[in-house]
Amino acid sequence: MTAALQRRLTLLHAVAIGLGSMIGAGVFTAIGLAAALTGGHPGLLYAALAVAAVAALCNALSTAQLATVHPESGGAYVYGRRQLHPWAGFVAGWGFVTGKTASVAAMAATLGLYLFPDDAAAARWTGVAAVVVLTGVAMAGVTRTAQATTAILVPVLAVLVLAIGAGLTREAPEGSAAALGVDSPVQGVLMGAGVLFFAFAGYARVATMGEEVIDPARTIPRAILIALAVTVALYLLLATALISGLGTSGLARSPAPVRDLLETALGSGWGWVAVAGAALAAAGAMLNLLTGVSRTALAMARESDLPRPLARVHAGTGTPWTAQLTVAAAVILLLLTTDILTVVGFSSFGVLVYYAVANLSALTLRGDDDGRRPARPRPLRVPRAVNVLGLALCLLLALSLPPMSVAAMAGVFLIGVGGRAFVRAGRRGR
Repeated sequence: MTAALQRRLTLLHAVAIGLGSMIGAGVFTAIGLAAALTGGHPGLLYAALAVAAVAALCNALSTAQLATVHPESGGAYVYGRRQLHPWAGFVAGWGFVTGKTASVAAMAATLGLYLFPDDAAAARWTGVAAVVVLTGVAMAGVTRTAQATTAILVPVLAVLVLAIGAGLTREAPEGSAAALGVDSPVQGVLMGAGVLFFAFAGYARVATMGEEVIDPARTIPRAILIALAVTVALYLLLATALISGLGTSGLARSPAPVRDLLETALGSGWGWVAVAGAALAAAGAMLNLLTGVSRTALAMARESDLPRPLARVHAGTGTPWTAQLTVAAAVILLLLTTDILTVVGFSSFGVLVYYAVANLSALTLRGDDDGRRPARPRPLRVPRAVNVLGLALCLLLALSLPPMSVAAMAGVFLIGVGGRAFVRAGRRGR
């Protein structure tokens, strides 16, 4: 049946979902990749982290503003439709659904590779099994999703705290502070910030589930800002620990810096702890992505921007079961037919388009109401300069992505926009 979702998520649940989405497998690799992009210069690495944090904060504040006015599932898809135009909402929703579906497939493949690095078939089928199990958890209800996220998050945080402690109490190896060199410091900072920004982007998961949050006008903004503050502090401490324990050049050259830090500081037998933590973190991020994508698909189906059956909600569990199963099937298809790790870069462009629409939508909010629905709650008070800065940083980071990634996602957008125009023209004809 088609019905409304049920409000079951408390502030603690929402914060856990935000943290579980941001502290994914990327935290175990993103800092090392950003260090490589900035040439092993600690100052440039911290600058990249600062740019990513500012961009994430601006987007988080814009999202929080909009969530108080539109406490419904769908995130920027709903915000764009209500505040700008249905086409703006569609572009945001299409970018999120397609990009994040590919991201789930990439995380599933990564999870398999963590556990079976030398057996491609075993790694692929492990990823498929993870998608099936996590989809089952998501379909059991949103509170079960929050509880599973918390259960996953606790050991992941324990591993990261262990790594931070090991790094901060260790002096960097002699001669390891030499920089690798970088052609353009500004470009290095922007590319590093792009990598780190996408690790922060999980706070949007709370907004996409706005219809399931208790007292969303208060809970969603608080949950977004708390989760983002904790994540930024964690990344800052971890970056400092990795620089201290491995040195800047050692960090820039390491494909698995947390594992290398634990093995260097505590002994070779400790590498499995980092592998287990990364696998759990990937599973937690996958779970929340599967949930968030299905809610956006639900919102789009309600407006007939996706097939209407995707809007069906299970009466017992209160979950969009058809959307959840469809997303899982798409992820498994990508896993079995595509080398997703080589093509998933286009999803980054989709995420930035999604947040650009959110910032642009927030710019249209008025202080007394949303300008169109006087009965709505007042939006969170945020200076318009924050919305402008968030929009500018989204566009800047999008233009800093590899050209192939931009071209691939542009093609996906053309398919979506063309398909929607074709369907709408057919409806008008009938």
